[in-house]
Amino acid sequence: MTSARTVLGPDEIARALTRIAHEILEANHGPDGLVLLGIPTRGAYLAQRLADRLAEITGDDFSGRVGALDVTMHRDDLRATPTRASHPTRIPAAGIDDRVVVLVDDVLYSGRTIRAALDALADLGRPRAVRLAVLVDRGHRELPIRADSVGKNLPSARSEHVSILLDEVDGRDAVTIEGGAA
Repeated sequence: MTSARTVLGPDEIARALTRIAHEILEANHGPDGLVLLGIPTRGAYLAQRLADRLAEITGDDFSGRVGALDVTMHRDDLRATPTRASHPTRIPAAGIDDRVVVLVDDVLYSGRTIRAALDALADLGRPRAVRLAVLVDRGHRELPIRADSVGKNLPSARSEHVSILLDEVDGRDAVTIEGGAA
């Protein structure tokens, strides 16, 4: 049994989110038309943190431009795990039609959660563009999905477990990895 090792601490997570915020602004040529939708649970908290960073950088009010997108009913593994907890979808006051929607998640792995998010988003409206921001990309894609902004590329074995710990949920900020070959 291997113990978890910390690969990002609170300061590195904060720096990664600031860098992602700048990348989002650069790709969008400013804050106009941006909407952030976090994928619960931790992606929703990261979206709020990114909205706060964007507000600090631009001086714009992002409070009406951040929400959460529940993907539970769009997942392709519902038959295997039908008791998944769902979370309420909160669409920002700005709406999503003709907006640049930035999906925010904690870890990008197989790409299946993001596929479900794209399906859920299509049920809600028609964004001008959809972008993806993740704190950690660990590889092992099963679908042709890539992130536009990544806090940390973390190559890992499929047998390893990457955990994102956020103060709002876990009482501390950290990214840890454990497991792998014995």
